[in-house]
Amino acid sequence: MFSYRHAFHAGNHADVLKHTTLLAIAQYLVQKDTALSVIDTHAGAGLYRLDGDFANTSGEAQHGIVPIMAADPAKLAPALQSYVELVRSFNPGAQLRNYPGSPALLAGLLRPQDRLRLFELLPQDARSLQGNMAQLEVPCPVQVLMEDGFAGVKRFVPPPSRRGLLLCDPSYEMKSDYAKVAALMEDCLLRFATGCYAVWYPIIARQQAHDVPRRLKTLATKAGKGWLHATLTVKSSKLHTLPDGQVQRPGLPGSGMFIINPPFALRAALEPALPQMVQLLGQDKHAAFTLESAGG
Repeated sequence: MFSYRHAFHAGNHADVLKHTTLLAIAQYLVQKDTALSVIDTHAGAGLYRLDGDFANTSGEAQHGIVPIMAADPAKLAPALQSYVELVRSFNPGAQLRNYPGSPALLAGLLRPQDRLRLFELLPQDARSLQGNMAQLEVPCPVQVLMEDGFAGVKRFVPPPSRRGLLLCDPSYEMKSDYAKVAALMEDCLLRFATGCYAVWYPIIARQQAHDVPRRLKTLATKAGKGWLHATLTVKSSKLHTLPDGQVQRPGLPGSGMFIINPPFALRAALEPALPQMVQLLGQDKHAAFTLESAGG
């Protein structure tokens, strides 16, 4: 069993990119009356305390959601404004204490006719997820499944309504996750070619990570589907040597979102948002973003 806990990383720069993109996708898809089936393959606990032991240990939110929330809302791009408004809805007071993960953010958008399925393999997080979702009183049916999301999603694809959004964001703590992501996307495209698939991945010094967007581009192109690829880098990935001679790892320098069958409005939503993420979250001169897309 892997030991990754997203609570340590809740609200970091990777979450800002992932959740801003996810919300822009979901907001577009719920404009149509037909039911939407949403699946999160690695849902985590769904809701996190930023003043709890896990988040305080890492302090990653201080370089992620905190500066985004501190920015002038009127000057933020519309996609970031929507993201900030949803996060703020989980924090009724002036202090930022709670950070909603993907399940909680999606729950704030879905309608009674929609369906939300959440996979989480870690028992403790699965129990927390069940309680958090019950507390939120989500308007649509929610199913929490304590099982491997890579394998479990297959029985729900395609959905009866033929409208679906799948978020795949494993921890990648296990190197095999990289190959599993590509295999899952290939299988889903065969089962349900018109679904919207969003994949998050880390940008780190590992060949498998660099291969993720390349493999997904190949799959999408082979299937004749459009795609969008956005990345956010906040700092250098180089190791840093401290005065005492110890080598300090930089932590996660960046991450990417790869979407197959993206809504046509997604690129326009991200174009003004990504430069603002760099401006607000960049930690050194290496901070940058990329945005590319291709039609189906």
